[in-house]
Amino acid sequence: MNFQHTIQILSQLGAFFKQEAATDNPVFIRAYQQNPWFTNEYVKKALGAWSSELTNEKLNNWLMNYQNTPQPQSQKVVVIMAGNIPLVGLHDLLSVLLCGHKAIVKLSSDDTVLMKWVIENLVRLAPELSTQIEITEERLPKDFDAVIATGSNNTNRYFEYYFKNKSSLFRKARTSVAVLTGNETLDDLHKLGEDIFTYFGLGCRNVSKIYLPEGYNIATFYEGIEDFFDHINHNKYANNYTYHKAILLMNLNKHFDNNFLLLKEDSAIASPLGVMFYEHYSDINELAQTLELQKENIQCVVSKGSINNSIPLGRAQQPELTDYADGVDTVKFLMEL
Repeated sequence: MNFQHTIQILSQLGAFFKQEAATDNPVFIRAYQQNPWFTNEYVKKALGAWSSELTNEKLNNWLMNYQNTPQPQSQKVVVIMAGNIPLVGLHDLLSVLLCGHKAIVKLSSDDTVLMKWVIENLVRLAPELSTQIEITEERLPKDFDAVIATGSNNTNRYFEYYFKNKSSLFRKARTSVAVLTGNETLDDLHKLGEDIFTYFGLGCRNVSKIYLPEGYNIATFYEGIEDFFDHINHNKYANNYTYHKAILLMNLNKHFDNNFLLLKEDSAIASPLGVMFYEHYSDINELAQTLELQKENIQCVVSKGSINNSIPLGRAQQPELTDYADGVDTVKFLMEL
């Protein structure tokens, strides 16, 4: 396949994102009014992250592995987007367009303003894409060939039934974890704070559980993340924190508290918003095996190199174009339709 024209368009989109991330575009206010989790800071952060990926060099590196793949016959692909963090469905949309398919986009009710703005500007840069993108806010059309859908585990059961006769790629709920050794600096822990708090912890790449060596000093962890205290000033985050603090107190559950993040020892890996689960380990190799058994529920593992194939601290919410959700190659799936 020849991606050069599309690469040119997407690099222009990246440059546009970089430009807009330096402004206070009124669309950011409307996005926040629709979804209070989409703060001005985090919308700009999402745009900045995408602008750093949509460059000629990175786009060519991403697509070079598909250059010798025959052009698939154009199909109609439904893309059902999530709305938990800004622009979370953009990678799927771009993948569909790269493969020459038509995207029938079902936007999340939590993210219509921002995604419509992105699509409008993508079409402005490349008017020929207007026939390749259709936004539907009603029921899905009956005439389509494949579906990419992101949702909760409960929603996925519906997807699996409703789309049982279609080629499909379903994304279930996942979360991310971090492994500390006790040798991390305060700067390392600050980077971990980015992995925990970026987008308020609502993404599947956000760390929701930390594994600590026996005898680890919790105060050191709290000292490393203290710069993220201002998240408690966000009303919806504060409500979650206060609610779960009350539950822990009423149930007399042992926990730690720094007035903006609760720490509770728990074997589960997905913690509620405002809470961080933790668990102690004594053998890093045994822990690696435990995480391997949980890989279907884990989006990524963050560490300072203590776990093979882990992501460096501070990089969880900076995925590259090749970091496919759930580890499934979206472009390959679309090329094989």
